[in-house]
Amino acid sequence: MRTAKIAFCALAFTLAAGLSPAAASPGRNAFTLSSNAFVNGGIIPKAHECTSGGGQDPAKKNESPPLAWSGAPAAAKSYAIVMRDLDNANLIHWVIYDIPANTASLPQAVEHAYRPSLPAGARQVYYRGSASLYGYQGPCSPSTVNTYEFVVHALSQTSLTSLNSSSSTQTAARTITAASLASTRISGES
Repeated sequence: MRTAKIAFCALAFTLAAGLSPAAASPGRNAFTLSSNAFVNGGIIPKAHECTSGGGQDPAKKNESPPLAWSGAPAAAKSYAIVMRDLDNANLIHWVIYDIPANTASLPQAVEHAYRPSLPAGARQVYYRGSASLYGYQGPCSPSTVNTYEFVVHALSQTSLTSLNSSSSTQTAARTITAASLASTRISGES
């Protein structure tokens, strides 16, 4: 009886924390995200900062950081990444989706295009802001240190067909959240 109570309490805690019971089961790999450019909570290197602020710092290249994930649910049919500035009203800096299910990483400097060459099949949302470009817009907080969060979503769909080259970052983020089976995150400061 005591073992059943402990199991029930663990399940109740898991559900209250918003986790699926499978994610908390012992012996399962956790869905994790990492970057070899910075550690979780660490400083995002200048190469990944925006170039649209008018500064002349050659170290700022507006290149997306390399990202790698593992332990995603077996049911994942594709992946999507949403990057937000948590200290600037959750401003969305990057949305890339339709990342094939057999992909578990992105290289540094994903091409600024609606359909980047890598990963094949992926699409990116147009960033309407200081840069106005498809894809990644790096941290742009010259007078403050802000926290930027990268979230990888394992999706229940192979392609988010309701999104297109005119979709807004907010629409894309909502569509991704609705199709998300699980997510993992990493944050950095800049």
